[in-house]
Amino acid sequence: MARLASGLAPRAGLIFVVSLAVLGGAFVMPEPVIGLAMLVIGLTFMWVSGLVWFKAKRLKKMRSQLHKTISGFVELDASPSFTTNADGVIGYQNKAALERFGSHDGDTLLKALGDLFASPAATLFRLQNRAQAKGAAREDVVMRRGHLRLAVHQIGDDGYLWRLEDIADKTGSRGADGISVPMMTVSRSGTVLFMNEALRRLLGGRENSLDRIVNDLPLRPGDVHEISTIDGKMRALVAEIESSAGRREIYFLPEGKSRNEDWTLLDAMPVPLLKISPAGDIMMANRPARELLADHDAVGRPLAELVEGLGRSVSDWVREAAVGRTILKPEVLRASIPAQETFLQITLNRVDEGDTQSLIAVLNDATELKTLEAQFVQSQKMQAIGQLAGGVAHDFNNLLTAISGHCDLLLLRHDKGDPDYGDLVQIHQNANRAAALVGQLLAFSRKQTLKPEVVDMRETLSDLTHLLNRLVGEKITLTLDHEPGLRPIRADKRQLEQVLMNLVVNARDAMKDGGEIKVETRNELLVKPLERDRVKVPVGEYVVVTVTDHGVGIPAENVQKVFEPFYTTKRTGEGTGLGLSTAYGIVKQTGGFIFVDSVVGSGTAFTLYLPAHEPVEEDLKPVAAPAPVVTQGRSTGVVLLVEDEAPVRAFASRALRMRGYTVLEAENAEEALATLEDESLDVDVFVTDVIMPGMDGPSWVSLALKDRPGVKVVFVSGYAEDSFSEQQARIPNSVFLPKPFSLSELTATVQEQIH
Repeated sequence: MARLASGLAPRAGLIFVVSLAVLGGAFVMPEPVIGLAMLVIGLTFMWVSGLVWFKAKRLKKMRSQLHKTISGFVELDASPSFTTNADGVIGYQNKAALERFGSHDGDTLLKALGDLFASPAATLFRLQNRAQAKGAAREDVVMRRGHLRLAVHQIGDDGYLWRLEDIADKTGSRGADGISVPMMTVSRSGTVLFMNEALRRLLGGRENSLDRIVNDLPLRPGDVHEISTIDGKMRALVAEIESSAGRREIYFLPEGKSRNEDWTLLDAMPVPLLKISPAGDIMMANRPARELLADHDAVGRPLAELVEGLGRSVSDWVREAAVGRTILKPEVLRASIPAQETFLQITLNRVDEGDTQSLIAVLNDATELKTLEAQFVQSQKMQAIGQLAGGVAHDFNNLLTAISGHCDLLLLRHDKGDPDYGDLVQIHQNANRAAALVGQLLAFSRKQTLKPEVVDMRETLSDLTHLLNRLVGEKITLTLDHEPGLRPIRADKRQLEQVLMNLVVNARDAMKDGGEIKVETRNELLVKPLERDRVKVPVGEYVVVTVTDHGVGIPAENVQKVFEPFYTTKRTGEGTGLGLSTAYGIVKQTGGFIFVDSVVGSGTAFTLYLPAHEPVEEDLKPVAAPAPVVTQGRSTGVVLLVEDEAPVRAFASRALRMRGYTVLEAENAEEALATLEDESLDVDVFVTDVIMPGMDGPSWVSLALKDRPGVKVVFVSGYAEDSFSEQQARIPNSVFLPKPFSLSELTATVQEQIH
């Protein structure tokens, strides 16, 4: 329509000029007939020119009315809208376009959009051609942050209506150019990857590096920095969000923008911000801060009511920060949100507002950081205990082997009527208790030797029922509830029984006046990971065991401590604090998980998730019963005993000789290899310590077996078997005997190897 109107106006003028020329010729023409004909033609041309001029004026008025109608329609549209001619020159901008891009009257649309997205010229040309052919076109374009839907409609013949609509990204936020707060995205090296429109207007264009924008690097999030703008230097509060691949989103809040009337602009900013008075009251809070604190009425409340855990008064901390007596470094505090555990990293910065001062607090969710920190501290604690247990176990087990071994030798020379017999029994029993204590430490650090087998929990609990009933006493009822078709598990049955006994005994001790202890088992299929207590249970099938009591319960602040070694609420002499830590270690080494739920005054429930076992063919084969070993009679054979601890070597040597074996002793591996240089010497069994000064046990045995391949081997050690299991696996005909061992265990193991 516009093109037709613009083409008709000059044509009307041309026809009018032609009509005047023809009429002039008619009056000077000597021939009357020709002159009359020319007069008619001239009048006709004049009438046609008038008609064309009237048509052009009507079309122009219609075009103006159409543009006016469209302008009124899009004036209050929330999305920026433009009208352009065929050359892309802007004729109209609605209010949203003026606010976002500024006035561009007479400029082209390409200049107004600038570098909002990649290849804008090609995109606009392509859309305009499609609109010219089909009447309308639209396309979603990717900006540096967010997405934009660009739509165009043809108006008449050469007019176009453009509409820009921000599309919510996957996180549900608008594109950065829709944020009124100046922001940019920078790389790890400080290269500016993106600047939103607000920052480009503030700086007067694009910049490529952070040092050309911020004058006082390095950047300190939560602090005020000096930035270079188109109007000179300006101070602004800086907030920062870590993004992927080392990128950072940096937001600038000019100091003037912290006034009350401008604070609502910060609701669109993804950084949680608070404005706090020197007395500690929250004066302003943007939307992300209110959501993070889970309190939409935070304004007017003291900050001390919303956060805790600084170690001193939060109000004093804020007051000292307001007068500059403290270093403004980030502090991690716990949010007072009853429904969940949330930690906040808060950075305070002073802001001068004339005669008064206030604080701007930048908040970051530090929950994941604190969770990882707690997991790291816990793992470090576990590792330290494990290293301590391993080191203590070796030396302590050597001592216990010597004590219990020589006690066994003395018991052989005393009968029950001897006055010293009772004392020897006490020594032997207490040595065994000490060995069990070391075993608990090894269990907690997951370094004890396990002997896994396929276990049916129903059978295990059935076998334990008599013992458990004796443990709980007469005032407490023990109830077992099994789900039909319970899946088998693979675990060390003896260790699993210890876990169940520990849990039942703890439940008994929590109910001094009696009650009911319920042990339940069920199958559970996890189709998605179970996350609780900072632990993620993987997807899979599990056998769940729950031990529930109705006792005194555990206070919330102590629930996470119950699995720590030596932590106990019992009085001195009533417990070592290793029962639950032992259970924890055994369950974790089995590949399972253990959780505790407790309410003070109502009771406690311990829940075990043990991986269900899929039986294989080997599990279904009947296991032949081991042949009985008779160790009371005398045996024959030559044993090479290698042990660096003299008391252990003395006991083992005497024990083997008492059973009829010929024993050759060596203090270390080098001495043992020297003894074996005598080719006439015939040796049946090597009994050797694993860890010794110089060459270790598996190393010297490997050398000796090259010349004596048929000799059997018994490895003994105060360390767990898994510490050298790979080395032992390469030694044929070898077995492991953990320290401390008794006289009968040593002689029985040697006899089994010989026979």
